[in-house]
Amino acid sequence: MVFSTYPTMIGAISDQEEVIQRPFTVGHFDLIIIDESHRSIYQKYKTIFDYFDARIVGLTATPRQDLDKNTYGFFNLENGVPTYAYDLEEAVKDGYLVAYHSIETKLKLPTDGLHYDDLSQEDKEYFDSQFEDDSLEKDIDAGAFNSFIFNQGTVEIVLDELMTRGIQTASGDDIGKTIIFAKNHHHAEFIREIFNKRYPEKGSDYAQVIDYSIKHYQTLIDDFKIKEKYPQIAISVDMLDTGIDVPEVVNLVFFKKVRSKTKFWQMIGRGTRLCKDLFGPDQDKENFLVFDYGDNFEYFKADPREGNGRHIVPLAQRLFNIKVDLIHELQDLHYQEDPFAREYRQQLVSELHSHVEDLNELDFRVRMVLDMVYTYKKLENWQNLTTISCENLHTHISPLMFNEDNENEMARRFDLWMLEIQVGQLTSKPSRIHISQVMKTAQALASVSNIPQVFAQAEIIRKVQEPEFWEEVSLSELEKIRLALRDLLQFLDKLERTIYYVNFDDHILSTVHDTKPYLQVNDLRSYNEKVEHYLKAHLDEEAISKLYHNKKLTAQDLLALETLLWEKLGSRSDYQQHYENKAIPRLVREIIGLNREAANQVFSKFLSDESLNAKQISFVKLIVDYVVENGYMDKSILTQEPFKSYGSVQVLFQHQIPILRDIVQTIDLINNRAEEVA
Repeated sequence: MVFSTYPTMIGAISDQEEVIQRPFTVGHFDLIIIDESHRSIYQKYKTIFDYFDARIVGLTATPRQDLDKNTYGFFNLENGVPTYAYDLEEAVKDGYLVAYHSIETKLKLPTDGLHYDDLSQEDKEYFDSQFEDDSLEKDIDAGAFNSFIFNQGTVEIVLDELMTRGIQTASGDDIGKTIIFAKNHHHAEFIREIFNKRYPEKGSDYAQVIDYSIKHYQTLIDDFKIKEKYPQIAISVDMLDTGIDVPEVVNLVFFKKVRSKTKFWQMIGRGTRLCKDLFGPDQDKENFLVFDYGDNFEYFKADPREGNGRHIVPLAQRLFNIKVDLIHELQDLHYQEDPFAREYRQQLVSELHSHVEDLNELDFRVRMVLDMVYTYKKLENWQNLTTISCENLHTHISPLMFNEDNENEMARRFDLWMLEIQVGQLTSKPSRIHISQVMKTAQALASVSNIPQVFAQAEIIRKVQEPEFWEEVSLSELEKIRLALRDLLQFLDKLERTIYYVNFDDHILSTVHDTKPYLQVNDLRSYNEKVEHYLKAHLDEEAISKLYHNKKLTAQDLLALETLLWEKLGSRSDYQQHYENKAIPRLVREIIGLNREAANQVFSKFLSDESLNAKQISFVKLIVDYVVENGYMDKSILTQEPFKSYGSVQVLFQHQIPILRDIVQTIDLINNRAEEVA
């Protein structure tokens, strides 16, 4: 048995001179178990699982359904239909976890913002004194609070609510172990500062900020895990959202909005752990309390699904792809007659070809597409890129650009904008979004023109801010702009937004106490949806296959179906709730239908009977279509549409009653195969 992190495993299966030197070959493992499989199994590390030929089991409390990070898609499953699910609600019911009660509170400033005209004269004067030397708008958006404007009154309300209504320790002298989820480091430090001023008797260690900017954060986490030690309140910025196990936690404070469902339920999970004797002998932790000041419960109750997100391609890969597109466009005769365009194309070819030449053939990710790598290590294959060539480079080669020099990211993003603009110009499809981004960047650079390097490019900075400039710009000018401005963006990176600490009145708009927890962590399909999906996706399983092909079931087959429907996909009560007392074989047949070849075989003697006329044959074909679609046929259907359009069955077969009787018996045979057991 081997335990490994992703980076260690990447190293173990790469960079070995001989196959015999590799500790893990393709077939080394029979089974791979991925813990926390909602994270890190996509894109870069997915190649590990492509490399090994093994069964894969993923464990996660919060599977994702994002476009570019879909846990179900990774395992080739239907969204919302895991192989096996044990949800939070069941775990609470079975006594393995505890549920929560919530207090959902809306505060005035973080909800509605601050409007200058609504302030009293005294507050207007205070506003002017705080922002007198700034271009801040008179109306402050709600999103500014707790991001870069920190209001004392708002924090005081949250802390007072926690200290008076939160779950206390057994003695009642202290608040129970608590995590406050803050927006950012400035917010966290401000919360701690206000707490120390408001509750000085608790001491400076009682509430502590725990985030990556604190050098001794691990010591603080270790102390927080010990019941008898401080801090009693951990003010966290992203650090305690997942992965920490402190059973003593009884209060969670969401002092920010969370719009990732996966992250939200991971954060809720910090309070769900059992804790025996927490409040004294035989007085165990029974629940925990969630204070929500970010409308999080309201948001996820309104739309419990995970967003589709965006398909995010790594920057190095996007740069490679856009340069491939440029090379392809520039090989047109029109551009080859332009000396700059011809030289520029050759420059791009040399750059990308060198990237491919530098790929390490011992890296297992490179080895998996080695034939394609060899193709584009030959310089002649770059001289005339076809559409198929571009597709191959995009699909197979660009994902290998993981060793890109990690220079200033802002400069590389600027490169991408400018290259997108260049492709847009060559294809007569102006990239207005990227032009707008460049114009805004130039405006930002103009505001720091006191920096000598920025001032040296003043003419270009002024020029690109004008919309008219972009109407007649040439390819050579675009490349000149890219080279002139890309390295200046580092100076924008150093600019920090001004932080404001203010003290306006704030108040509670509304409070909702919810003693019944919302436990729909995952958007799992209902029982009948899971049953329908599973049966249609597993037509090759023996019992299901027999019903599909109109063969008799054995007692063992029936037992297998009962196990599937009453244990694997749900419970017997789930089955009865959705399907009442319907026989299992009939239900399965109605869901999966009947194999057309099997149906044609059963009805073949009628379909080939030359004594039947065209209308009668058409009627029989309609019966075949019906049983193929529905798997079972109640004979009363023959008097309804679409059969009714053929007229009365007795009239249709009035001269061939024995044949009609035989057709009815054949329908009975098909139905009986969905009810009888051999």
